[in-house]
Amino acid sequence: MDTIASLFSFITWPVSWVIVQFHTVYGAIFGPDTGWAWGLSIVSLVILIRICLIPLFVKQIKATRAMQTLQPEMKKIQERYKNDKQRQSEEMMKLYKESGTNPLSSCLPILAQSPFFFALYHVLNGIASNKTIGVIDQGLLESAQKAHIFGAPLASKFFSSEAQVTALNASLTDVRVVTAIMIVLMSASQFYTQRQLMTKNVDTTVKTPFMQQQKMLMYVFPVMFAVFGVNFPVGVLVYWLTTNVWTMGQQMYVIRNNPTPGSKAQAAYLERLTKHVTQHGKVSRRSEKAIVKAIVSKGRDRNEFERKFVNSLNKAGLVAQADGTVTKSVAQAAAQTEEGAATDTTTAAAAAARRQQPKRQTKAQRQSGKQTGDSPSLEKSDEPQDAKPAAAQQPQKPGSGTRSKAQSGQRKGGPQRPKSPSKK
Repeated sequence: MDTIASLFSFITWPVSWVIVQFHTVYGAIFGPDTGWAWGLSIVSLVILIRICLIPLFVKQIKATRAMQTLQPEMKKIQERYKNDKQRQSEEMMKLYKESGTNPLSSCLPILAQSPFFFALYHVLNGIASNKTIGVIDQGLLESAQKAHIFGAPLASKFFSSEAQVTALNASLTDVRVVTAIMIVLMSASQFYTQRQLMTKNVDTTVKTPFMQQQKMLMYVFPVMFAVFGVNFPVGVLVYWLTTNVWTMGQQMYVIRNNPTPGSKAQAAYLERLTKHVTQHGKVSRRSEKAIVKAIVSKGRDRNEFERKFVNSLNKAGLVAQADGTVTKSVAQAAAQTEEGAATDTTTAAAAAARRQQPKRQTKAQRQSGKQTGDSPSLEKSDEPQDAKPAAAQQPQKPGSGTRSKAQSGQRKGGPQRPKSPSKK
């Protein structure tokens, strides 16, 4: 490991300079000799490197997608020229050239990080060996040797001897416990990152040897980290754990917002997009427009999840356009126009009916009209009802011939009802 690290000694000075600059900032907050100051300096170095590597990460994603798209063609070439390895390699290279893909593009972020990783290892190894390196002078060297992360010095390793750990003012038990926990977390984060890539962001409709290789790497990488991790200083473990966590979060974001076509992540993404579009009636984000545009351009080559997305939009009266936008269908717009016209007609008719309806009278007005219309004799005569002759108030006998209208069966304001033969 020391021999490999010495090959990248040309980048040791920039790496040590960046760490010292971050240490100056964090040292003013937590103290220059604390593990927080030196540990956060290493974490900040990782974040800075990963931000610079974002373009390579995007290129890695595109290369991985392109390789997944080419898997059926690659399988055909392998079956066609299975007895001629040279012709098989030539056809593979021709396929890569025509599609503009490069198999090594998926390894670019790891390859780009390697110089920084070995340069940091070289710096921390110099601290453990009590050697100044880069811009780290004797004062910074002594400060770094005093820094402990949860009781473990930055330059200590899992297999460090008790004399080396004692020289750094630490306990061998603390060093091994801290390094073991970091190695487990580092391997677990790497396993989870590879697992979510295989279970959520792989096209399930295509079964190729590439998927089997990815499954193998899902178990190989954590084992490699565990084997090599026991030889890494604590500072390097901090570096590698931080970069694994960054990769895991970055990949989770990509899987959620830009999934691989045909994967489970795409099904979940299109389901969320369908709810958003049907609720708001439009596509708001630029990334969403790009995905809708790609789905429309596929035409009949859409997969199951993409066809379901288009059908859901059609059921909601929406149509996906070639530019990635979403508009209302012609039938939906015509139906809304007719519905609006019918609503306007109904509203106008109801308003006219309300205008023609007579004004409702109050209770006092109704009682007053009843008294004046039903008993006009009260207006002409002021005599009370009790003052009328007693003969007029007494009921008439059946045969008297002076029967009232109600007794004679005569309807008020209409022709008389014919008498029944039984009453004669």
